[in-house]
Amino acid sequence: MRRIRILPRYAAPLAAVLLPPALAGPSAAVSGISVSTSGTDVSVVTSACALNSGSWGTASLLGAQQTSFAQGRQVALSGTTVSQSAAWSGVTPGTYTVTVRCSNGVSAGSQVVIVPAAATPTPAPTRAATATAAPTRGVAGGLGGATRDYGTLTLGVGAALVGSAVIAGAWFLRRRPRSYRRY
Repeated sequence: MRRIRILPRYAAPLAAVLLPPALAGPSAAVSGISVSTSGTDVSVVTSACALNSGSWGTASLLGAQQTSFAQGRQVALSGTTVSQSAAWSGVTPGTYTVTVRCSNGVSAGSQVVIVPAAATPTPAPTRAATATAAPTRGVAGGLGGATRDYGTLTLGVGAALVGSAVIAGAWFLRRRPRSYRRY
């Protein structure tokens, strides 16, 4: 008798995602790059390339009028077996295509990135900055938020309120009916 094993519910969508690239074979392009910008810097990260002849591969930054990998600004990938990256600095504002080609000739993917124009900085309001020295021996313990110095009037009023509360409490307890007091 033949046994049929039914896949769990989560396996069908997972298989739909994983099987097409696996069935396509090694010559298919692996899509797996992440491109980011920070000011005029553009960087790309991938994990699709393997070390081949001492090289991970090359990344190319293609401008709007450039159509081939060789026309772009090329940078060699560097990194580890987990992640490889490349970066360009001083990129002028515009729309670019970043393409990564592994050292074995397989394309790791392409992605369009927009480098925005630099924002005009607005001057910050001028304030006199006061520098405070950091504690040299760790965190100072003790009073915490109660380090405010109160005046004599505030302390006198507070002491009068506490004293009157003690006297009123003693008077209340003394004036209780005798029926509740059992000896």
